[in-house]
Amino acid sequence: MHDTQTGGPVPRLPRLRARLIAQAGPLLGIAGVFVMLVLFGDLAPLAAIIGILAVFSAVLLLSPAPSVVRPQPAPVVVVPEVIAPTLPTIPSFAAFADALIDPCMLLDRRSVVLHANAAALRQFPGVVNGNPITFSLRNPELVQAIDGAMRSGSTRSFELHETVPAETWDKVVVAPLRQPGSDWFADEERRLVVTFQSLTELKRVEALRTDFIANASHELRTPLASLLGFIDTLLGPAAKDPAAREKFLGIMRGQAERMSKLIDDLLSLSRIEMHQHVRPTASIDLASLLREVREGLMMQAKTAKVEIRLSLFAGSTTTIGDRSQLYEVFENLLDNAIKYGASGEFVELSLAPANRAGFQHMVTVIDHGPGVEPEHVPRLTERFYRIDADASRKKKGTGLGLAIVKHIVNRHRGQLSIKSKPGEGMRVDVFLP
Repeated sequence: MHDTQTGGPVPRLPRLRARLIAQAGPLLGIAGVFVMLVLFGDLAPLAAIIGILAVFSAVLLLSPAPSVVRPQPAPVVVVPEVIAPTLPTIPSFAAFADALIDPCMLLDRRSVVLHANAAALRQFPGVVNGNPITFSLRNPELVQAIDGAMRSGSTRSFELHETVPAETWDKVVVAPLRQPGSDWFADEERRLVVTFQSLTELKRVEALRTDFIANASHELRTPLASLLGFIDTLLGPAAKDPAAREKFLGIMRGQAERMSKLIDDLLSLSRIEMHQHVRPTASIDLASLLREVREGLMMQAKTAKVEIRLSLFAGSTTTIGDRSQLYEVFENLLDNAIKYGASGEFVELSLAPANRAGFQHMVTVIDHGPGVEPEHVPRLTERFYRIDADASRKKKGTGLGLAIVKHIVNRHRGQLSIKSKPGEGMRVDVFLP
């Protein structure tokens, strides 16, 4: 019900007339009462007339003056506007996409790239905003996923494997950027979002794990097969042959030592990996450690007719590290130099100030043997990687020595550098803080 508004005062005569009209019903009733008293009572007509006039006068004087009601406009009803959700604009989508660390692209219904974030441009340099995505990415599975998502309005995903310029794997998701409540197929502005999640590291770790299990199994299976064969021989034809028994037992001992060394290296590598992210805190003297390593390998060097030349500088040789692990590093490096560089007649073991920022000491092991081809150098620290597997096994190598060295040096926040050329031997530098 609307409120009324009253106006100003009304002129006198119209106001009295309005009062009479407003009170017409009660006045007529009172007048009727006086008429009945005159007709059937003892009231004189003059007295009745005076009474009626008195009542009329009282009504005119005492009743409130009516107000003139002015018409008011109908109230304005404000209906809240229902705003339908809309697709994000390209600038807002660009800000969102640029915040992602994974490659992300926005495509229109013609597969034209509306926006590609920085990660997408780094991974796919040929992608240009405003060009169809097929101009730069022609993978059939990607094209099929985009077409399928555009036709069906549903999300598509697949694994993208690229080999150029490097081998990579990505999980690609093609999803409609749908406006709630709208018909996807009737929307002329429909768009797709394409995201790439890298699977390369997972694939490489999986490959390393598979190779590691295969290589470890192979390394253990060979000596075990030899042991079983010799045991059968000793139990059979050579059971009563002392010379054959002694020969076979010596070979069996060598095979058992090989398995023991392999298992020790595997356990050592496992322990190092468990604590690789924990930096050592003990203080050690590198000079005394290198002297101890040299003394421990003197008999092996003498047998191989190799001289170990140790060179130490006169300054401070103290560093922070795990003594037993660093001993294992330099023992492995010197042992490899003696085994594979024996033709050079001497190997060099030296300690000098580091020439790299952030490092204080540099330990160098140099052999003057045959060296290796440059393409093999980056892979020398891989587990079970061998240039010549047969030669390595004959020298009781497990293929894990340099892998152990790399992990220990990483734990000490150091750097490992390997340089070699055919005919020039091999140089290994270990930089320590």
